[in-house]
Amino acid sequence: MTDTVRESGRQPSGMGGRRVPRDSHLDRLPPVSLSNWLEAPYNRWSFSHVEEMVPSTTIRKDARGLAQDNSAAPETTRLNQLVAGLQDRLLASCTDALLVVRHGEIVHEQYFGESSPASKHLLMSVSKSLCGLTIGQLVASGAIDTDKLVEHYVPALAHSAYGDATVQQVLDMTVAVTFSESYHDPASHVQTQDRVAGWRPRRDGDPEDNYEFLARLEKSGEHGQVFQYCSAGTDVLAWIAENVTGLRFADVLSNELWSRIGADHDALITTDTGGFAFANGGIACTARDLARIGQLMLDGGVLDGVQVVPSGWVAETAAGGEPRAAAGSAFQRVHPNGSYRNQWWVTGDDRGSFYASGIHGQFIWVDPVSDSVIVKFSSLPVAITEAVNREHAELFRDIAAGLGEL
Repeated sequence: MTDTVRESGRQPSGMGGRRVPRDSHLDRLPPVSLSNWLEAPYNRWSFSHVEEMVPSTTIRKDARGLAQDNSAAPETTRLNQLVAGLQDRLLASCTDALLVVRHGEIVHEQYFGESSPASKHLLMSVSKSLCGLTIGQLVASGAIDTDKLVEHYVPALAHSAYGDATVQQVLDMTVAVTFSESYHDPASHVQTQDRVAGWRPRRDGDPEDNYEFLARLEKSGEHGQVFQYCSAGTDVLAWIAENVTGLRFADVLSNELWSRIGADHDALITTDTGGFAFANGGIACTARDLARIGQLMLDGGVLDGVQVVPSGWVAETAAGGEPRAAAGSAFQRVHPNGSYRNQWWVTGDDRGSFYASGIHGQFIWVDPVSDSVIVKFSSLPVAITEAVNREHAELFRDIAAGLGEL
């Protein structure tokens, strides 16, 4: 490990219960609760303390491995000189952690606020990309055929929006489903699912658990025509994984992926009252372990000479889907040739960059040209905007370009 930089003046976390660190302007605020933990300024604390907010279960690493030394000595890094305004850009984007890996070695590592090398930060929708890799494993083993309909694997979804969609359409988010992904709208489907998942206080009439929630979703048109980002689809994939293996999704993810990447730490995933793991956004892990996922993708699914994820699945994912499906989307206003494939975003740029992304600023960015992986954790006050996506893409490209001068 090289070049670790720590933000000065990090506040102690021993505040008693769930209270955020006592920075002057927070003194008069109420403690963190289920009603406010997803909002700024509370999310700066809660995204690194997810297990204190929502019931969670363990995603196991290899039981034979021991957690590595998490000490981080303050040092300087040349990346600050090679990327214009790097520190200002990190502060402006509410960064909790930035980790840059080149040629398989950490070249820059920096933590802010509540984050540290050992802390598990909420991934939000980066969780989807881990689910996509897990499905890839089950496809390779023959347990799942992506051309089959969802109802073949989950009969309980036969009359839902997803019943007559193919598994591949779910992976690529081209399912036509009535679903509002408006993160700040209490009346949206995505907030209803948050409540069902235990992320927000429940309301009368909410489904009992995610199994019931998914079964209630209605079809809105013909599948396979248009890209429609819908978080619920990832949970459909998790349900398929449970049915074909007979295991809870957290155990499937442990067996098929997390225990195979050499992770230093267990990860965790939040669960609802029915025990359903929140596959679309509920995973939390360390920055260093998440970088292993990016490195796995960069190296064609190989880790330490062992094929962990099928090379064909990685290549297919990185090559992207059909850009026409995403025509006119906010995503393509940032990445004009972009597409979505197997729960990963593909930029379609001349560097072959692709990435995993989560609201409030969570990222794995893979840049094949510089042979680099960039992991960023954040606690932005807004879930997502086109400007946020554009600024992060520019930041990551500038970092990748700077690495060429190291």
